[in-house]
Amino acid sequence: MSTLSLIGAETSLLDEGWSLVVTEPGAHTLPGELPFMFDDIPAIVPGTAAAALEATGRFDRDNPAPLFDKDIWYRRSLAGETPGPVILRFAGLATVAEVFLDDRLILSSQSMFESHDVPANLAGCETLSICFRALKPHLEKSGPRARWRPRLMNNQGLRLIRTTALGFMPGWCPDVQAVGPWRPVSLIRPGRTRISDLGFSAGLRDGEGVLKVSFAYEGLAHNFRLVCDGREASFVFAEGKYSAELRLPGIKPWWPHTHGEPNLYDIVLRIDGERFPLARTGFRTVSVDRGEDGNDFALIVNGEKIFCRGAVWTSADIVKLPGDRESYEPWLRLAKDAGMNMIRIPGIATYESPDFFALCDELGLMVWQDFMFANFDYPAADPDFVIHVKKEVEQFLAATQVSPSLVVLCGGSEIYQQGAMLGLPERIWKGPLCEETLAGLAGKHRPDLPYVANSPSDGALPFFPNAGVAHYYGVGAYKRPLEDARRANVRFAAECLAFSNLSATETLQGSRAGIPRDAGADWDFEDIRDHYLCELYGVDPQKLRCDDFDRYLALSRAVTGEVMEATFAEWRRPGSTCDGALIFTFQDVMRGPGWGVVGADGKPKPAWHALKRAFRPVQIMFTDEGTNGLDLHLLNETAYTLPVVLEVTCLRDGRIPVVSGRRELTLPARGSESLACVDLFGAFFDANYAYRFGPPSHDVTVARLKHAETSELIAEAFHFPLGRTKALHDAGISVSLEEDDGAFWLQLSTDCFAQSVSIDALGCRTGDNWFHLAPNAPKRVQLEALPGAAGRPGGTVRSLGSNRVARF
Repeated sequence: MSTLSLIGAETSLLDEGWSLVVTEPGAHTLPGELPFMFDDIPAIVPGTAAAALEATGRFDRDNPAPLFDKDIWYRRSLAGETPGPVILRFAGLATVAEVFLDDRLILSSQSMFESHDVPANLAGCETLSICFRALKPHLEKSGPRARWRPRLMNNQGLRLIRTTALGFMPGWCPDVQAVGPWRPVSLIRPGRTRISDLGFSAGLRDGEGVLKVSFAYEGLAHNFRLVCDGREASFVFAEGKYSAELRLPGIKPWWPHTHGEPNLYDIVLRIDGERFPLARTGFRTVSVDRGEDGNDFALIVNGEKIFCRGAVWTSADIVKLPGDRESYEPWLRLAKDAGMNMIRIPGIATYESPDFFALCDELGLMVWQDFMFANFDYPAADPDFVIHVKKEVEQFLAATQVSPSLVVLCGGSEIYQQGAMLGLPERIWKGPLCEETLAGLAGKHRPDLPYVANSPSDGALPFFPNAGVAHYYGVGAYKRPLEDARRANVRFAAECLAFSNLSATETLQGSRAGIPRDAGADWDFEDIRDHYLCELYGVDPQKLRCDDFDRYLALSRAVTGEVMEATFAEWRRPGSTCDGALIFTFQDVMRGPGWGVVGADGKPKPAWHALKRAFRPVQIMFTDEGTNGLDLHLLNETAYTLPVVLEVTCLRDGRIPVVSGRRELTLPARGSESLACVDLFGAFFDANYAYRFGPPSHDVTVARLKHAETSELIAEAFHFPLGRTKALHDAGISVSLEEDDGAFWLQLSTDCFAQSVSIDALGCRTGDNWFHLAPNAPKRVQLEALPGAAGRPGGTVRSLGSNRVARF
């Protein structure tokens, strides 16, 4: 995140040999004042004080002690370092920090989000010390009067300090405050070749790749060449910089993985014949189509409209705040495996490291990036505040300029919404921070990316979902019926569908820890889940909890995924106004049934499996159109034409076919098709029981989409004309375990429709789970061994409508 390149430099990570001590605020001014009898704790760098204390048993993330009211000193000897001029790079210090060489102050930092390069001349025997001053006194300082006070954060002083809101949002996350050198500390010895102000641009123009690279240079070299994909171009010198433009005809574009391959290419700088790798990048174009009425928000990548689906990111670990590839990779691979193609980093979190974006580049995950502003009335007229804002944003944009995964920049989260919901006029909440300062920085440094002033924004009021970018909780927190997903006319939901999602093992016994709630509300998100438990299954949640707790748990695990699948079927159908939606949130930040579709332990929840089905690039979906009948919608987001066979069957008592239909189709690349079920049946049949002529004839309709040439099952969809409860059957599920080329698979079949089939496989992650299983339609599910697991898997299979247990 610095303008100085490491080309030709010798770089050492100062990641070992650190210790820390915790003192009262202001007790010591200089490192030399620290008494020797202090109990030094081994410190983790990069890392946080909470992580170091946790590693020694002195911090409990489930019952965290505050850290923002202490001074925390980090120390490391530089003995043995070669004397001479160096640059000390501090890539991120949280938050108010002073850096010393021995007792000489060399840096004061006021922002968690800034990187610093500090020149120094080492004698080779110094001690490097960093004091993280107690944040609490800084949060208590007065500043310009705020015109509104959000309830989300528990400290209004956060609007004046450039630090994360994580740790200051009761009911949303644990009170774990970020303190420490959370990003790397490095020692750099510049060589004879010094390159600075590296600038990159990679895009597509008229079907060919265009790569531009520029830099300032100090050194003795004479010949510079830019190399990419086996082709090269010369640099020219003008206005104090070297620059080159390389045209790459026939280059393969970078695509989100749901729509193609995320192709990446190495960029190499050749200096007098010596090769220096610069970066990896991909070539793509990004724009936004606002539609005929100006209210849409459709992301266009390489000329194709992309339905964006994914989730809001929180943190790979709220205690450690890691930035390394090893910590990110399991999470991001789960996002890709679920069929997500977008991750949003919200303004309540932190900027993630270059390793995060490199992985998203490789996996084909688009990133919506909020700048780190949320809810508050920030002092945008304060010159000192604006200086820090400009520095953090410019450094972030410089660090991510080669990442094709970065596709949207946003001024922050719920600033406009907060002011508008409190009844303030637009001239108050629609201010210069997002409209001018951040917009100007985005336009100057990343003119190739769409900029959104705030999330949500647009429309008569910023939180109305029928225009621009919304935070949609009609289905969810506001307890609207599932039909509201259409009625709300959602255009793009940058966050939506928050529930207290249960894991497969959560028992809900004891405290309500981990269940999220909004500050000041007399309900929590378990109450929201219970509401939809009643809506979808016709039960009294409280009574069921008392009478049959195991059944309550089973329904609770299934219900949030069922709501998500139904809602995305509505939003993804052809004719929908919606162009994308991101679940709130991707992962939990603490143990318990939180918003995440992946638990804090990294294990997917039942809702994750539901999203994996809802997000398939080749998809089939039902929508109930009332007296217009039951419609089917088929999607093919791939770049290839697909021959398919569509089969639809209506079942009585979960097993007896009463009507069926079949059709062969060719789905065009990037295409879709909608059909009425009666078109397949050849005559009128009340498939959605809208007309109610006599008793109902069936309780479930099953649609199956197969590849026409291989008969491979691509996708399934289910509709319940009488509700899900009427389709709960005592199904007898047969299961067998098969081994195929070292991999284990479950073969499942049923004699009767089985609803929400759950597989509990010890030591394994299942390829699918909590799915519906139709009779005479065997299903094969892969079992992937988790780290440390060995031997032949075993476990159980159950379904919602039955007490039977099948074992394998």
